[in-house]
Amino acid sequence: MVQPGGGFDMQQILQQAQKMQEQLVSAQDELAKAEVTGTAGGGLVTAVVSGGLELKSLTIDPKVVDPEDTETLADLVVAAVRDATANAQKLTEEKLGPLAGGLGGGMPDLGGLGLPGLPGQ
Repeated sequence: MVQPGGGFDMQQILQQAQKMQEQLVSAQDELAKAEVTGTAGGGLVTAVVSGGLELKSLTIDPKVVDPEDTETLADLVVAAVRDATANAQKLTEEKLGPLAGGLGGGMPDLGGLGLPGLPGQ
């Protein structure tokens, strides 16, 4: 990226930024389409959440439905949704984490160029 004489190849920097933006959009599209499952009660309650953290479906095994104990059912539903949401967040970190790391690491340190407002002034 640094040309002979100490200048920066702006074309290369812009190409790299464009490539990273395309990768980010692709990863976001993939996440929007992804569905992640979470369970509770040994699989008696299953929640499906999108990559965007939207609850898509909830399945409850009839064995866990007790009209005398709706509190346990409610707890299992909450636990399944939390599990699915946590799994969706992990998926998001896996998909976007490498791209987010590249955003900060790919740019040269401009602080030593004497530009106003940048660190090192």
